[in-house]
Amino acid sequence: MKIKDILNRDLVTLTNCDQEPIHIPGSIQPHGFLMGLTTDGTIEYCTDNISSFIDVSHTQVLGNKFETIFGSSAQQRFLNYINSDTVQDVFPLEIELLDIKFQVNIHKSGDVFVLEAEPQFDKQILADVYTQTIQFVTQMNNTKSLKDLCGLVAEGTREITGYDRVMIYRFDEQYNGEVYAESCRKDLEPFLGLHYPHTDIPVQARELYIRNQLRLIVDINYKPVPIFTIDDSPDKNLDLSLAILRSTSPIHVQYLKNMGVGATLTISLIHHDRLWGLIACHHYSQKNISPAVRLAAKLQGQFITSQIDIRESNDENINAKKSTEALEHLTTLDLPLAADALNSIIKMPELLQLCNSAGVSIVFRNKIYKNGLTPHDEQIKAFVEAVETKKSSDFYSTRKIGDDFSDLERCSNFAGVVYYALGNSSHIIWYRPETISEINWAGDPEKSIVKDKEGLHPRNSFNIWKQIVKGQSSIWKQYEINAAGKYAHSLHNNLMMILLSEEEEKYRLQSEILRETNSELENINWISTHDLQEPLRKIQMITSKLLSEKRTDPDDSEIDSLERVSKSAARMRELLQDILKYTRIKNTREAAEKIDLNLIFEASVDEIQELILENNAVIECGKLPEVNAIGFLMKQLFLNIIQNSLKYAAPDRSPVIKITASQEPVLIKDLFNVYCSWVKFSDNGIGFDQMYADSIFKVFTRLHTQQQYSGSGIGLALCKKIMQTLGGTITAEGKVNQGACITIYFPCDPEDTLI
Repeated sequence: MKIKDILNRDLVTLTNCDQEPIHIPGSIQPHGFLMGLTTDGTIEYCTDNISSFIDVSHTQVLGNKFETIFGSSAQQRFLNYINSDTVQDVFPLEIELLDIKFQVNIHKSGDVFVLEAEPQFDKQILADVYTQTIQFVTQMNNTKSLKDLCGLVAEGTREITGYDRVMIYRFDEQYNGEVYAESCRKDLEPFLGLHYPHTDIPVQARELYIRNQLRLIVDINYKPVPIFTIDDSPDKNLDLSLAILRSTSPIHVQYLKNMGVGATLTISLIHHDRLWGLIACHHYSQKNISPAVRLAAKLQGQFITSQIDIRESNDENINAKKSTEALEHLTTLDLPLAADALNSIIKMPELLQLCNSAGVSIVFRNKIYKNGLTPHDEQIKAFVEAVETKKSSDFYSTRKIGDDFSDLERCSNFAGVVYYALGNSSHIIWYRPETISEINWAGDPEKSIVKDKEGLHPRNSFNIWKQIVKGQSSIWKQYEINAAGKYAHSLHNNLMMILLSEEEEKYRLQSEILRETNSELENINWISTHDLQEPLRKIQMITSKLLSEKRTDPDDSEIDSLERVSKSAARMRELLQDILKYTRIKNTREAAEKIDLNLIFEASVDEIQELILENNAVIECGKLPEVNAIGFLMKQLFLNIIQNSLKYAAPDRSPVIKITASQEPVLIKDLFNVYCSWVKFSDNGIGFDQMYADSIFKVFTRLHTQQQYSGSGIGLALCKKIMQTLGGTITAEGKVNQGACITIYFPCDPEDTLI
């Protein structure tokens, strides 16, 4: 059997450390040994240092069964442990291996059980840890703020673990770190408040901190112990992401050496599935702690993460309450629905308190309303234009305007904004001025990687480096942004109501003017048409008298002129009467009632019986329905359509008019998409070109000259207006020299019986 080690020998430098495979180093720290077992119990991995703890070498155990090397009793304890409900990452397995007691951490890596064995620690330590933890929980309840809690955790963790320095390390959005709380020996220089660049902890290291929440380095000067395995496949490796003994990146080791650290313990603080921070414990000599102490320290971290939301809420409760009260006051105001209301709103102090801003502006109808510390009008316009150009969202916020809009970076009046679009080119913007701040870094963050004659290496200077930060405001809290958003929504509704109210008032005034105008026009029309008829009658009487006198002399040349005058006056009277009929039809749908169209037809035929006989016309009419209509309007419609057919009869044949109707309600999709009853008037007259099917219903539209066919050109327009008044419609179809078909439609209930 051939054996090989899986030590990762790839050269790691600061230029490629962000791709370093730190989860598969192929080695461990020497304060314990490691074995990897397959599911059938075969020892497939083993570290070189197993012989330092028990009387057996890695070459002797590799390829053999666990039971063969350590006995059936140890095998059974191992099987009971992995098949039990024990929380394996909390309570290690206590087991004797070749008569020596060990505490073994076990986890699964792929299909391999990874066993990490350390000599058993003194159990008396567990009782001390328990007492200290109970004391800590009691003290924790007396803290109110998150910072106080972190300070207590730093003290408690140091007391439990005995490390020289314990720091609560908190990340910002870019994973730059700040020492948020600290407890250290009095003779050590404090690191509290110092900041560390995100490059100190690479991406893959942060990801590993999330997977494995406890990391221990017992001796910073340790020599990595290689892991050996059976050489049965190329590129064989073992993922040690969850291992306690996992060897550390040489880059990280050098970093710690530069800080003068001898041993470390790191506990991850996970909040909402994100690495919120770390509990970083430093010792300035070698140091190991028992699994019980590790568990207690890990529990300290969970005290923090379980309290982050609550404590941050307590920290912000007072200001959040002020924002809520300001929002309630603003949203309950009873302001008039007019643009002038913005003059009152903009002056209210609650509008600034809403999100603790220094200034606010509202843009509505190209007018800018301002209060507090705000930019100039031109700067506001430039900002709004820039936001609308670069951002597609209705919301935008920043604490550093220069990051997104470099042209506005030098606007001294503001650095932070919260912007909400309100629709119709309206906006509300809250402003904060620049807040110049000082950040103390543990060394120059720009020199986290140092290049000298020896090449690239981590920085070795951690002296305080002060950075003055300009061009940014204080951070907008989430509750401030939320309050601003809620009020922006409320203001948007108010502005919409203002616009609707103004539109309503505009339409009301227009309606009144239109009503007055229509009334005046109707009166003028009535007076003019009525008064014109009297002189026309006199003209006809005089011409009639003169014609009677002149007809005694058939050769009198004035007879023809007098006859033309008489005919013109008659046409004028007919036109005036039609105009009166057309203009007097109003919206009388409320007066509609059930009308039997058979009776309407009979009355109409009786009235024009002489005209029918004179034209030798035949009128065929089937059974007609009852419809919701107005009797006198229906009679007027029937008369106009029938008289139209008689007027436009073909000269070479007698007029035949056929009237038919629907027997059941019919769904008319093209016109209404509703059920209708219909009546058709078909004739065999001269017809018309279908291209004129719509225009023949317009007032004064004529397809023939007055000399060819008399009439005012209002008849079919009058029919259309009657049908519109009744909620129906009318259509026409024609073929030249073949005839025309006029159809009228009455909307109805599909359950109605028409006949």
